[in-house]
Amino acid sequence: MQTDFTPTQLADPEIKAADDILRKCVHCGFCTATCPTYVLLGDELDGPRGRIYMIKNLLESDAPAPAKVVKHIDRCLSCLSCMTTCPASVDYMHLVDRARARIEETFARPLSDRWLRALLAAVVPNPELFRWALKGARLAGPFKALAPGRLKGMLAMAPKSILPPSDSDRPQVFVANGKRRKRVVLMTGCAQQVLRPSINAATIRLLTRHGCEVVVSEGAGCCGALVHHMGREAEAHVQAKANIAAWEKTAGGEGGLDAPGLDAPGLDAIVINASGCGTTVKDYGWMLKDDPDWAERAKIISGLTRDVTEIMSDLGLAGVIAQSRPAVTYHSACSMQHGQQIRDQPKNLLRGAGFDVFEPAEGHLCCGSAGTYNLLQPELAGRLQARKIGNLKKTGGKIIATGNIGCLVQIAEGFAGAEEGGGGPGSGVVVVHTVELLDWATGGPKPPGVS
Repeated sequence: MQTDFTPTQLADPEIKAADDILRKCVHCGFCTATCPTYVLLGDELDGPRGRIYMIKNLLESDAPAPAKVVKHIDRCLSCLSCMTTCPASVDYMHLVDRARARIEETFARPLSDRWLRALLAAVVPNPELFRWALKGARLAGPFKALAPGRLKGMLAMAPKSILPPSDSDRPQVFVANGKRRKRVVLMTGCAQQVLRPSINAATIRLLTRHGCEVVVSEGAGCCGALVHHMGREAEAHVQAKANIAAWEKTAGGEGGLDAPGLDAPGLDAIVINASGCGTTVKDYGWMLKDDPDWAERAKIISGLTRDVTEIMSDLGLAGVIAQSRPAVTYHSACSMQHGQQIRDQPKNLLRGAGFDVFEPAEGHLCCGSAGTYNLLQPELAGRLQARKIGNLKKTGGKIIATGNIGCLVQIAEGFAGAEEGGGGPGSGVVVVHTVELLDWATGGPKPPGVS
């Protein structure tokens, strides 16, 4: 793609990076076939190729973002399926991130939109606030049918029961069983520890059972993905830096993992069990590449970051208890298969644990969760959810396994809605995290709802 940035514009590292990305695009259109919004809407502007043209024009003009561009960029899920498909390896992820930052800087959204985005940015990354918000949503639950679309989605997110904070999520060290093979940090996340605290508990049991010392670091918090995908770059960088500093301290002291003169215990990996968070933390090196005080430190952290299934594949699943187990349908989160290019490890681990593994048709298409997308774009998210539920039902599996909390909640809500509406074949389906099944197969408790 030909670009027309001025020398002054190209002096900006962000614009130079965008120019390099844009010039790789060859307009082939292969990306449109796997883009969820293009598949749904058939609009060129709701596919990656159309969005790339709009982003090019937006950045070249150096003008405030027009409403039309905002509409179509907001509709992008950042599922990154287009990047898996692209034969030219166009880095769409960082291009659309730049567009979102420009939109946040220059576009005046309606008051209701600004209010909702500010609320999500303040509440979801804070487990205590999020827990209280869900309690309030539960009280308002009987009236959700009367609520407008976006608010209805927020009320629907509230689980049937809201558990108290788990002891597993507070800063501490979990000793390895037997000889220590690895020393790892577990990122406990923000929304996940509220919505499904059993995931972190299962992860800790599984890792310690396989010889890992697991550290929950003091000072670590939200990965920054939520505000990052809203274009609120300054907030995302603050959250990223807080995590980097916390993990450096765990590894051996502030100022870097290789800080001299310290009796550093070292760190083999930062383990993440929510693939959306993993995609973001693995990208810290890019996010902070232009910050001289943090660039190298962020790059090191990104290099240490692993999804829990990557770590378990390295360790090798051991101690599988021989017994008959039900079949599992595996839903690969977009952030897992496209963002991190992790496809086979979760399925191989499940098979190694004694589960037959099914895969749904259109497995490359997003379920509609996409962070806060199901709240900000409820109509499109609902259509993608229904499509995903239909494909999952066709596998006949009664257990759905996935590696991302957003997908887990979105799919569980979809099946619950199918049951309430007389969905028939979806009845009795349980949605769990992959790690909960691996934990059960190697001596942990059976996940709730699994028969």
